[in-house]
Amino acid sequence: QVQLVESGGGLVQPGGSLRLSCAASGIIFSIYAMGWYRQDPGKQRELLASITSGGSTNYADSVKGRFTISRDNAKNTVYLQMNKLKPEDTAVYYCNAAHRQLGMSYWGKGTLVTVSS
Repeated sequence: QVQLVESGGGLVQPGGSLRLSCAASGIIFSIYAMGWYRQDPGKQRELLASITSGGSTNYADSVKGRFTISRDNAKNTVYLQMNKLKPEDTAVYYCNAAHRQLGMSYWGKGTLVTVSS
């Protein structure tokens, strides 16, 4: 059974930092591309950052320079370091594992990040 479990969300003041983690099980983690998304109520889920199995990264313009995605294949975990957080970063953050050739995509249940003073 595949599981992606996000952690690290919470309440942070504007300008602060958080590190999200997503622990994967039930998949060969190292061959999957991993992504972090977020979603506000009533809005579409937004891709923030992705990292390929080879370690190449991409970022949405809204988070470029503030967020960093990384992965530890030995721990089957992907991280999202979030710095200089803004109130508009408030959302539920989701982890995704995808393998295009296999046609597989898995989602975690999300972790809430609230940026407020």
